[in-house]
Amino acid sequence: MEFVYVVKRYDLFDLHFPHGFVTGAPAEGGWSRDELLRRIRERGFFIERRKAEEDSSFKQIIPYCVVRHGDGVLLLKRLGAQGEKRLHHKLSIGVGGHINPIDGTGDLLDLGCERELSEEVSIHCRYAKRVAGFINDDATPVGSVHFGVVYRVDLESPAVEVREKEMMEGRLASSGDLIRMAAEGANFETWSALVLERLDAVLRG
Repeated sequence: MEFVYVVKRYDLFDLHFPHGFVTGAPAEGGWSRDELLRRIRERGFFIERRKAEEDSSFKQIIPYCVVRHGDGVLLLKRLGAQGEKRLHHKLSIGVGGHINPIDGTGDLLDLGCERELSEEVSIHCRYAKRVAGFINDDATPVGSVHFGVVYRVDLESPAVEVREKEMMEGRLASSGDLIRMAAEGANFETWSALVLERLDAVLRG
């Protein structure tokens, strides 16, 4: 039985439900990045994942890491060997997943982010990370029960590779190439497509 970290929808949003990627800047409807992070850290708790997946009154909090070096952004292709069939052959620029009790008792967002990075990629250089914004997509059943905290992970060198090569392929791609691919209808997962719509804001954030 898996337990995941959630925040009640109305404890997170009040009555304002954004769509897509937002930076948390005041110009975007009064969203405050610091306030959202405070609510996530102070109002979250763990419930059984099965319940969370079926009840959109909860938002499962997902650290979603965009890994980059200079103008290169880590592009992942999920292969057919992955367990989650709906992601097979999808392209992604995000490394992420649920926060679980195993992540500890410190800053759960940061700990969950670090665990997901260590599970999916091998980084062989120093790096820094910061929150660049958030993703909310209530347009689909899957999106309606998840909320993404988008981290920008800045690598000191391009020394990064996917860890489970039977599950994923990965390479650094220029931001221009990624935006062009998305415009031409490449098979990006929904959250990556939303981030790519505002990739410049992510890379500056």
